[in-house]
Amino acid sequence: MEVMNMMEQPIKVTEWQQTYTYDSGIHSGMNTQVPSVSSRCIGDDEDLYGKQYTIKTTTYREGGGQGQGLGLGAGAAELALQPRWSLSAAMYPETVEDRSLLMTTHIEGQQTNVQRLAEPSQMLKSAIVHLINYQDDAELATRAIPELTKLLNDEDPVVVSKAAMIVNQLSKKEASRRALMQSPQVVAAVVRAMQNTSDLDTARCTTSILHNLSHHREGLLAIFKSGGIPALVRMLSSPVESVLFYAITTLHNLLLYQHVRPRAARARAWGKSLFPLLLHNSRQTQTSVPACVAETGYRRHHSELIILANGGPQALVQIMRSYTYEKLLWTTSRVLKVLSVCPSNKPAIVEAGGMQALGKHLTSSSPRLVQNCLWTLRNLSDVATKQEGLDGVLKILVNQLSSDDVNVLPCPTATLSNLTCNNSKNKTLVTQSNGVEALIHTILRAGDKEDITEPAVCALRHLTSRHPEAEMAQNSVRLNYGIPAIVKLLNQPNQWPLVK
Repeated sequence: MEVMNMMEQPIKVTEWQQTYTYDSGIHSGMNTQVPSVSSRCIGDDEDLYGKQYTIKTTTYREGGGQGQGLGLGAGAAELALQPRWSLSAAMYPETVEDRSLLMTTHIEGQQTNVQRLAEPSQMLKSAIVHLINYQDDAELATRAIPELTKLLNDEDPVVVSKAAMIVNQLSKKEASRRALMQSPQVVAAVVRAMQNTSDLDTARCTTSILHNLSHHREGLLAIFKSGGIPALVRMLSSPVESVLFYAITTLHNLLLYQHVRPRAARARAWGKSLFPLLLHNSRQTQTSVPACVAETGYRRHHSELIILANGGPQALVQIMRSYTYEKLLWTTSRVLKVLSVCPSNKPAIVEAGGMQALGKHLTSSSPRLVQNCLWTLRNLSDVATKQEGLDGVLKILVNQLSSDDVNVLPCPTATLSNLTCNNSKNKTLVTQSNGVEALIHTILRAGDKEDITEPAVCALRHLTSRHPEAEMAQNSVRLNYGIPAIVKLLNQPNQWPLVK
């Protein structure tokens, strides 16, 4: 019975080939092997069948016709149809000598399921590799940290320099950087090496390490607890550009950290080192220094006085007057905005030409820069009533009254109100620039917003009296229906300053 079944097998295969015209590749014969001697049995001998059989495959072409395959001699193209080989090639394409085989499909112009899974498979493999490397980096750093700490504390500056280079490389990878942040000993060793070194390469590597750690909350705390701030301030006198950048950026990150606020004595030291760098010729350094100054002086009167004592207002105004780099201008305008509410710094900024320098940027294409300049001008305007050379600023402020953003209007109206107070020249210039008409339209648009209507009416009061063009201003109020608009304000429950 067994012999009969074995003799029928080749006949069934032949019948299947004649009736089934699409071969999946599974039965193509490529995965079969020559049977071993011990496994030969009745029916394995070719003589038993009396003839040989050839395995054929059929593939579809784009034109819809069918073609006979090349059988076992088809080579690599047939091999590409094997599921096991295809999956392996999709996961590990680097093992395939001929990459064109990866695009072989049963039907031309259509991808197989394996090919559609190739990209996700590569992404999965890449993620696994990264995960393994992450773990390896963390373990390597953890094992190396004790020895590196000893080397950083070594008396030989060459040894310290080499150790700093290694730690710097570790700080550039996330996993090993985490391990460094969790070791107060190695952070303290880096700070000591930075503070004591006279070698420029060691200074560059150590400041780079702290810069990399300062991008994480845990790293900022480790630097702060290790006494890193005085060491970083010392680095501000370095002649190396990269050291300056790393030190200033790290200090700025520390200032943004809520637990790090410079006391008066420390702020004085910061000021002596920071302010000479305000006019540094490097754009990166220049942008970072005002940011540090802003955080140092924000809502701290003693810090604002230190800024004043170190010539801060003059240097900041010089930046606004001389540079066009938007980020630098915006950062500097932030500092001036902070200082513009300080009674001691306001006159210094105005005397340094701050009103003209800020007015220069009111036509900038940067909304955030324009906004800072408007608010700073508003804050400074009460001490600039006798300032000369504001003709251009006044004209731009009148034009700002036509802004579509109602939230912008409080600044130009308040500034015009202050600058036209007891200044005949400014009154005449604003009147001749159609300022009266612009102010009336502003009142009509403002509705019940007293932060706009009160300074606008005050400015109209200034413009309609005690200057050569006062009569012209009065007529302009009548012609532009200003009287009904003002009377309407009297009938509303407004505050006394506006009613007055």
